[in-house]
Amino acid sequence: MPRVLLLEPGLQAVRSRRPSRSETTQNMDPLTQGALGAALPQATATRRKGAVAAAGACGFLGGLAPDLDVLIRSADDPLLFLEFHRQFTHSLLFIPLGGLIVATLVHFLLGRWLRLGFRRTLIYCTLGYATHGLLDFMTSYGTMLFWPLSHERYAAAIVSVVDPLLSLPLLLLVVVAAVRRSPLFARLGLVWVCLYLSLGAIQHRAARGMAEDLAASRGHVVERLTVKPSFLNILVWRSVYEADGRFYVDGLRAGIAPRVYAGTSVARLDPARDFLWLDPASQQFRDLQRFDRFSQGYIARNPDAPDAIIDVRYAFLPNSVDALWSIAVTPDAAPDQHVRFETNRRGARAGMAVLWQLMTVGRSDLPQ
Repeated sequence: MPRVLLLEPGLQAVRSRRPSRSETTQNMDPLTQGALGAALPQATATRRKGAVAAAGACGFLGGLAPDLDVLIRSADDPLLFLEFHRQFTHSLLFIPLGGLIVATLVHFLLGRWLRLGFRRTLIYCTLGYATHGLLDFMTSYGTMLFWPLSHERYAAAIVSVVDPLLSLPLLLLVVVAAVRRSPLFARLGLVWVCLYLSLGAIQHRAARGMAEDLAASRGHVVERLTVKPSFLNILVWRSVYEADGRFYVDGLRAGIAPRVYAGTSVARLDPARDFLWLDPASQQFRDLQRFDRFSQGYIARNPDAPDAIIDVRYAFLPNSVDALWSIAVTPDAAPDQHVRFETNRRGARAGMAVLWQLMTVGRSDLPQ
C-alpha cells in the first residue's frame, strides 16, 4: 500500500480580477504546440535545401494558430472566453479550414522567403494545425474535438499543460532536423512524443487505481472521480472524487515509490443552500450555471471567500482546494450584472519548492 502523508501547503493566494492566460485557459504551452506542429510536416519533407526548415516554419505557425481563440472575450461578460477557448478552432472538423486560413496568410506574407508553392504550404500548415487539438486533448482542460456535432469536452488528462520532459527533447530534435536538413530527427521527435504520452497514460491508470483504493480505505462510495497530472510532471497527480455530497482532494505520487499526500474536502455547491438570496432569474445565476457546465459540476464554495465559487479540479498544488480560478457573486448586484471572474496567483518559488518536495523520493519529514 502506498504511504499516506499529510501536507499543509501554507501558501498565500493573491486574488486578481483579470484572468491570466496561463492560469485560466490551461493552454498547452505555445513552445510545445509549435514544436509538435513543426515536427509532423518536417517528418514528411524532402532533404532539398531549405525544405525541412520551411516545412517546420509552416507547421510551427499552424500549430500555434488555434489558440488565437483566446482573443474571443468580452469586457462585459467575463465567462465568454471560457466558452470559446478550445472550441471551434480546436475541432477536428475545423482542421481543413484552419489549415487553409493559415496557409493563405503564410503564403502571401512569407511565401517568397520560404520558397514553397501554395499547395505545399497548404499541406504543411494543415499538418501543423492538425496536431494542436489532439495535443490539447492529452491535457486535462477539455477540448471540443467534435464541434459542432458535439459540445462535449474531451480530455485524456495524461500530461501537464507544461512539461519540460515532453517539450525540450522534441524542440531540440525539431531544430536539429532543420539544421541538418534531415526528416529523421523530426520523426524521432514524434516517436518521443508518442512514448512520453504512453508513459503518461500508464501513470494515469496507476494514479486512478491509487485514488480508488484511497476512497475505499475511507469507506467512501465514489460517485465520480478525476485524476490529472500536476504542473510540470507526470509523477505527482491530483485526485478529486465526489462522495456523499463532498469533493475529496488528494495528491498522489504514482509509479516509483507511490505515496498519497492526503488533502482535504469541500462540500459540493448547492445554490439553494449556499446562496438563498440568489435570484434564479438573474444574470449571476445564469453565469453560475455556465460555470457549472464548464467545470463539469466540480464546483464548490470557496472556504476562504463565501461569495466565491471555485473549480475544484484545478489548483497549483495537487492536494489543495485553493483553486486557480473562481467566480464571485454579489448580493446587491443588478439583475443583469455578470459575476466576477477571479484568479488566484501563488508565490512561484514557494509553490515550486513544495511541488518539488512532492516529487522527491524520501519525504520522511512530512507530518503524517
